[in-house]
Amino acid sequence: MIGLAATAPDPVGPPPQPDAAAAPPSLLSPLADEPTTPDPTPSGADASPTTGADHGKARSARSLHNGELGSAATRPSPSPTLAGMPRSQPARIKIPRIGVDAPTAPVGLDRNQQIAVPPLNQPKTAGWYQLGPSPGEVGTAVVVGHVDSRATGRAVFFRLGTLKPGDTIEVPRKDGKTARFIVDGVARYPKKKLPLKAVYGHTGKAQLRVITCGGDYDKAAKSYKDNIVVFATLAL
Repeated sequence: MIGLAATAPDPVGPPPQPDAAAAPPSLLSPLADEPTTPDPTPSGADASPTTGADHGKARSARSLHNGELGSAATRPSPSPTLAGMPRSQPARIKIPRIGVDAPTAPVGLDRNQQIAVPPLNQPKTAGWYQLGPSPGEVGTAVVVGHVDSRATGRAVFFRLGTLKPGDTIEVPRKDGKTARFIVDGVARYPKKKLPLKAVYGHTGKAQLRVITCGGDYDKAAKSYKDNIVVFATLAL
């Protein structure tokens, strides 16, 4: 699950929630499968190096709680029969329909062996999970971001839940190319029932998941109860 905590003194109200019609039926039902195990071995000249400790941590990543993302996307071995782009670190993420044009920063795993997210003092920055595929590579790339913050109120992905199938997401990359994705669907899940394989599993295509918080705000836990997940596929 993803537990990007709301940090506004008084939350600015629940973020927009996805329309049930925006999610195909296959994305709505939580799966009882074990999470996929990420392959923490990025390749390419611009990929950040990883250590042996990083590899062990990646294999044990399971959940995101109070600001950390759990079971990450599987990064499959590239196949010549699958269409995708070479590995390259993303520089920004642009979602025209909701006015997002934000920098991205690579994130790895924190001390709890969970995927880290951008610092709370960078609410307008999105985090790319660098131990998985880069956006445009064959596999499931993951980008996370905060929904609100004490400093700004609304954060980078506050309006993520308003996206619809057919909307576009653009990810300019450091190799000068842009990975352009088409939204397949948007769904909201209770954090404890996130369908891990549906969200992070390999589909045989170059795909993107953009994740933030949603649902009702839990004042005691200081976080939202749900996750909003955008499913998107590379447009070729």
